[in-house]
Amino acid sequence: MKKITAYLVGEIVSTNEAEAFTLYKKSNFGQPTGQKVNYSLPETLYLVEKNKIEIKKNKKSISFEELFRIFKKIDNRIQLKYPVFKDLRNKGYVVKTALKFGSDFRVYEKGKTPDEEHAKWIVFCEHESKKFSWHEFSAKNRVAHSTKKNLLIAIIDEESDVSYYEISWIKT
Repeated sequence: MKKITAYLVGEIVSTNEAEAFTLYKKSNFGQPTGQKVNYSLPETLYLVEKNKIEIKKNKKSISFEELFRIFKKIDNRIQLKYPVFKDLRNKGYVVKTALKFGSDFRVYEKGKTPDEEHAKWIVFCEHESKKFSWHEFSAKNRVAHSTKKNLLIAIIDEESDVSYYEISWIKT
């Protein structure tokens, strides 16, 4: 497959290349919107790192490192979100943003797609040094429960390694 060229305009990364639609159908990267495919910031970084996509801004190619710096200005949590996105995608999961759920990501079981069924998990990314209260934990758990998903808390350490804690409700 030919490397896709996408463009960063403001805070949006998109392309209208046919290969982008093919990649979406094959691997669920991006979100088709009319005649374009839009990419989330973590998806963009992942595809650049995997050499599947090239990003241009004002007709100039942007390196992974420069793109990461630009994205940090757009989303100051990208350094937490990207290692989680990368780890889950490398493990074969489909990962999509979950802004409307108030979390970082929604994750689909292996082999499932957003077109087929609802996500199984919503993910909150936190650094290992971050402390949160029972109230904050309860709020995260309530979001997961109200959206009928399991809560997945992703803890990122200093080396950008990720540990996951899954929380689900059980009926008694």
